[in-house]
Amino acid sequence: MKTLAIIQARMASSRLPGKVLKPIAGRPMLAWVVTRAQQAQEVDAVVVATTHHPSDDPVAAWCAQRRVPCYRGHPLDVLDRYYQAAQAYQADVVVRLTADCPFLDPSLVDEVLQRFRSRGVDFAANRLPEPWGRTFPIGLDVEVMHQAALARAWREATEPHQREHVTPYFYDDAPIQALRFHPQAPRWRETTTPRGFHIALYHAPQNWGRFRWTVDTPEDLALAQAIAEALDPAEMAWERLLAFLQKHPDLARLNAHIRHKTHRDVDHRLET
Repeated sequence: MKTLAIIQARMASSRLPGKVLKPIAGRPMLAWVVTRAQQAQEVDAVVVATTHHPSDDPVAAWCAQRRVPCYRGHPLDVLDRYYQAAQAYQADVVVRLTADCPFLDPSLVDEVLQRFRSRGVDFAANRLPEPWGRTFPIGLDVEVMHQAALARAWREATEPHQREHVTPYFYDDAPIQALRFHPQAPRWRETTTPRGFHIALYHAPQNWGRFRWTVDTPEDLALAQAIAEALDPAEMAWERLLAFLQKHPDLARLNAHIRHKTHRDVDHRLET
């Protein structure tokens, strides 16, 4: 089975325009994400999924220059963009990643994929939004799904947030307590939703969901720059990064006040 990691990337960020190509320690953020995704042993290929909007021509050009496969699709219907990219590259399993997570951990991608396969679920993730809960720091997000499940969501999902955020159709109706973190519960929680999806949520050993390692604002970028200047990329396993920020709480405070977007936030700025 072909496992395809698809990295969604576009330039039209409302809080930090052009963020996916902003430099971090001299390299565009997208280069960080692509390189780290390619290091995942359980992934067969990595594709950048950008849009056909002219503002994303620089993303496509960057991919062409570096021979990174690139698919261009709908600016706001990201579910359609993922489905079409998966079809174009003949994926059997799709890993959803985002281009604003420069400290993505390839070993965590592998863990989620291994569990996804061993448990035979339709969808697995290491984070879900509230009220289901997140225990891994924001910016380590990994979501995995079978192509058949993705195709069903593509056919059936109608709500704007389900189209823009790709995966809510899998968990919108999932029972909350079956998946939420509890210190005495297994780190992998599973349930079957009323829509019939067998889904799994992987929790961190403790609740570290307050940490924010994604890049969506100038404050986030300042933190990413500080991390990249302090740590060698080879030392950026997520546990190492967590220990570093716990030792330097002044850095973690740089973006502690930023509100993270919810899975129901939608973008109305671009023409559909």
